[in-house]
Amino acid sequence: MGKIVFYEDKNFQGRCYECGSDCPDLHSYFSRCNSVRVEMGCWVLYERPNYTGYQYILTRGEYPDPQQWAAFSDSIKSCRLVKNVYGGSHKLRLYERPNFGGQMVEHGEDCPSLQDVFKFGEVQSCAVLDGAWVFYEQPSYRGRQYFLERGEYRQHADWGAASPAVGSFRRITDF
Repeated sequence: MGKIVFYEDKNFQGRCYECGSDCPDLHSYFSRCNSVRVEMGCWVLYERPNYTGYQYILTRGEYPDPQQWAAFSDSIKSCRLVKNVYGGSHKLRLYERPNFGGQMVEHGEDCPSLQDVFKFGEVQSCAVLDGAWVFYEQPSYRGRQYFLERGEYRQHADWGAASPAVGSFRRITDF
């Protein structure tokens, strides 16, 4: 169960739209998004319709302007409620080569720097065993974000990345 409110202007002003479930196309509800209030749940916002384009993972809280969720623009055209974030364990396997090849590490905690912890700079495939995760393009949870839920990702394109660069990652939990 979730609830998110989108606002066209910064600081929760202007036209707004309240959403409680996945929505593949938000364009008829608002033309731009400059602030967001997540009242319940955890959400993935997408820059384009049908869950494509840049991804932004937001947990419960207030985001008065796009910089607060590291947005590249004011375009939010679809959203999904993240399931599998309540309690339970988190575990994933990272591989340095496509199709689960090369060095493998299993991890269950947040990682602020993949290079510092695991000594390899690229993740070319991944298996999410438990929980939901967000990959960041750069260390310290910066850069483009990629949402991963339970399943197999045989190559970086499977989680929406143009390159295998993963600088950091963290578990998605509902605070």
